[in-house]
Amino acid sequence: MGKKFGFLCFISCWSAMATAQPLLTPDKIYGKLFHDVQMAKIFTDGKVFVDCTPKKAPAEIVADYLRISTNPAVRFSLKLFAEQNFILPKEPQLNYITREKDILMHIKNLWTVLKREPDKQVEGSSLIPLPYSYIVPGGRFREIYYWDSYFTMLGLQESGENDMIENMVKNFAWLIDTIGHIPNGNRTYYLSRSQPPFFSLMVELLATIKGDNVYLTYLPQLEKEYAYWMEGAGTIKNGQATKKLVKLKDGVVLNRYWDDLDIPRQESYYEDYSLTYKLNAVKAAAINRNLRAAAASGWDFSSRWFTDKKNINTIQTTNIIPVDLNCLLYKLELVIAKARQLNKDDSIATAFRNKASSRLAAIDKYCWSKSISFYTDYNFITQRQINEVTVAGMYPFCFFEEKPDFMSLLAKQASVVIKTKLLKNGGIIATENNTGQQWDAPNGWAPLQWMTVWGLDRCGQKELARDIAQRWIALNADVFNRTGKLMEKYNVVDTKLDAGGGEYTGQDGFGWTNGVLLKLVSIYGMPKN
Repeated sequence: MGKKFGFLCFISCWSAMATAQPLLTPDKIYGKLFHDVQMAKIFTDGKVFVDCTPKKAPAEIVADYLRISTNPAVRFSLKLFAEQNFILPKEPQLNYITREKDILMHIKNLWTVLKREPDKQVEGSSLIPLPYSYIVPGGRFREIYYWDSYFTMLGLQESGENDMIENMVKNFAWLIDTIGHIPNGNRTYYLSRSQPPFFSLMVELLATIKGDNVYLTYLPQLEKEYAYWMEGAGTIKNGQATKKLVKLKDGVVLNRYWDDLDIPRQESYYEDYSLTYKLNAVKAAAINRNLRAAAASGWDFSSRWFTDKKNINTIQTTNIIPVDLNCLLYKLELVIAKARQLNKDDSIATAFRNKASSRLAAIDKYCWSKSISFYTDYNFITQRQINEVTVAGMYPFCFFEEKPDFMSLLAKQASVVIKTKLLKNGGIIATENNTGQQWDAPNGWAPLQWMTVWGLDRCGQKELARDIAQRWIALNADVFNRTGKLMEKYNVVDTKLDAGGGEYTGQDGFGWTNGVLLKLVSIYGMPKN
C-alpha cells in the first residue's frame, strides 16, 4: 500500500510540475525574435532554434532583442545574439557508430545512446518533460515520437529491454492523462496534433510480456485516446466534417488526420511561410492546415496527399479518409472491447466490437478498390476513391479479424499489385510516384516494410512476406557495412544510393529502423554471405 501511495504521489507531483507553466510554443514565447531567426535561416535546420534552451528568462531575452536590434548605434548579429542567449541542442553522438562490426550487437548497444532519462522542466524550453526514461529516434529527433515508438518497441522486445517498453507506455499514458492525447512528440510545437494511433498496439505488446492485466491498467487511457479521435461524434451531421471526424452522406463515420492549427509549423517555419505568404489568408490557412495534417499522418510529405500527385501546394490531406488511420482506430476499438471484457463489462465490450465491425464494413465499402485490387484512401469531397497504390493499403491485412478466408483472397490479389508496383531491390517503396518528397519513390521506410510483411504473412502470402523482409534486411546490413550507420529511410530502388527528399538531410540512429530490423531478423534470420 505504501509503495502504491508513493508512486501515485510521484505521478501527481510530476503532473503538477509539468503543467505549472502554460505549454506555450516557441513562436508565442519569442514573437518577433522567433520569426526573424527562422526566416533568416541562421540555422540550416528550422528545428534547431525551436529545440534551444534559453540561458535566462525568455521575457528578458525578448526585451533585450527588441532593444538591441532596433538600436542603430549597435552593430547587431542575429546569429551571435541567438548563440549568446540560448543553449543549442547537442549534436548527435555520431562517433559511436564505429564501435562494432556486427549490426545486431551495434543496435543492442545503441539503445543506451538513444536512451533519455526523465526530463526536467525548463522555462522557455519546448520540451514537455516526461516522468520515465524513453528512446528517441536519433539525429535531429531529440524527443520521443508517437508512432515511431511502436516500431522501436519491436526491437526493444527482441533485446530484452522490457522495462524500457513499459516506461514508454507509461509516458504515453501520462501524456494522454495530462494533455488529453499523445502529441506528435513531446515538444510544445507538436501539441496541436497527434500521430497514427499505435497506443493500443503498444499496450497489446506489453500485455504479451506482462499478462492481460496490462489491458485493465491502461483501459482509461485507451478510452481517452478514443474519445480524442471521436470528438464531435454525437453532434456531427451527415455530409459534414469536424476536426478528426467525417460523417458521410449515408451516416457512416470515419476519421481523417488533423491539426488544430492553421499557421506555419514552428519547426518548419521558413518552408511553410515561404510556401504561403503570398496567398490570401484563407488559402494560406488551408495549406498550413493540410501541411500540419500530413505531419500528423507521419507521411510528411507524400504525393498521397497532393491533388495533382506532384506538387506540395496542391496538398489536400484533410479531404482524405486514410485507410491506415481507420484501420488503427478499428484496432483501438477491438483492444478496448477486450479490456472491457476482461473487466466483465460485457455490454460495453459488445458495443465496441460492434463499432469495430461497422468500421470494418465502412473501410471495405469506401477503401477497397475493385479496379486495382488494393485498399486505397477515399476523398470525401469528390466522393471517389484515390486509386493510387500506397503501402497504407496494407493495414487492413494486419488488423481485420472478421472473415479471414475473404481477407486471404484479397491478400492474394493485393500481393500481385505489390509485386508489380511496389516491390524493388531493397524492399517496398511507399508510393509509385517519384516527386522528390521523402515519402515517395525511391524511398523505403522501416514501419512500412513491417506493416507489409506482417499483413502478407498474416493473410497467407508468406513467401512474398519473406522475400520483402530478406531484401530489407540485406539492404540495412549492406548500408551498415559500408557506412557504419542505420538510417531513417533507404533508397530501395538503387540500393547503392542514399535516400533523399524532404525538408532535412538523412538522419541516422535510428529508432524504428533498429526495431524493425531486430524483429525481422528474429523471424527470418540474417542473409547469408
